[in-house]
Amino acid sequence: MNTFKPKKSYKRGYPVAILAGLEETHAVLWKVFSKVVKPEEALSIDGTRSNPKALYNFHEAIINVLRPTLKEGVGSIIIASPARTNYTQEFVNHIRQHHAWLTQGPNKATFSEITGSASTQSQVAALTRTSEFHKLISQTTSEETENLLDLLEKRLNTSNRRDAVLFSLEEAENLILKRHKPGRPKPEYLLLTDKYLLGTHQKNRLHRLMQIATNKQVKTRIVNAESSAGKRITQLGGIVCITHLE
Repeated sequence: MNTFKPKKSYKRGYPVAILAGLEETHAVLWKVFSKVVKPEEALSIDGTRSNPKALYNFHEAIINVLRPTLKEGVGSIIIASPARTNYTQEFVNHIRQHHAWLTQGPNKATFSEITGSASTQSQVAALTRTSEFHKLISQTTSEETENLLDLLEKRLNTSNRRDAVLFSLEEAENLILKRHKPGRPKPEYLLLTDKYLLGTHQKNRLHRLMQIATNKQVKTRIVNAESSAGKRITQLGGIVCITHLE
C-alpha cells in the first residue's frame, strides 16, 4: 500500500478504513483507500494528557474529524500508538463513555489497534507495508461487513413494509437521485461489491450515483466480493440499496 499522492482521484481506489495515529501531543488521521493512504487531518492537544479537560477536548476533536467519513459509510477504524503507551486505551475508553453510538447498534464502527507511529508519510508507508497491518485491515473490514450483512438480512426478512431493499442500479437511482418526500422510503445504505464496480460497463453512471449518495448522506460501502457479505450481495445482483421509512 503506497502513500503517494495520485495524479487522478480514481487511482486511489475506494475507501477501506480510517487510520488514526495517536501520539503524546498530537494525532494524525488518514484515509485508507484500496490503493493509497491519504492524510486527512492533524490535531494537537491544547495542554497535556495529564489534564482531564485537555484530554477530553482532544478526543472530542478526533471524533469530530471521524464523523464525515463515518457518515459516508466507512466504519473500520485502526488506531496506531507507540509501544508502552496507553493512548489507544484512553481513546477507546472515551468512546465507550461518551459515544456509545460508535460501539452499539446496526451502524456501529469496528475498532482495531496496532503498535507503531502513524504521524508522517514515511511512518505510515512503513506501517502499511507490514503483514500485520494488512491482516488487521482484513480482520477489521470483515467484522464491519458482518455488521452490514446482519442489517441486510434483517431488512430482507422483515415483515414491516416500512423497510425495503432495492436490487438494481436503476432502482437505486430512482430513489437516490430524486428528492425525498416525507412518508416515502429513504435510502440508508448503498452497498456494492468491488467486482461489481470493476466489471460494470456503466462506471461513470455508477460513480455519479455514489457521489450523489454520499452528498445526500447515504452511507456508501464497497464490499470485498469474497467476504460473506460480498457473496450475499453478489447473490442479489452485486448492488443493493437498503432503505428505511422514518
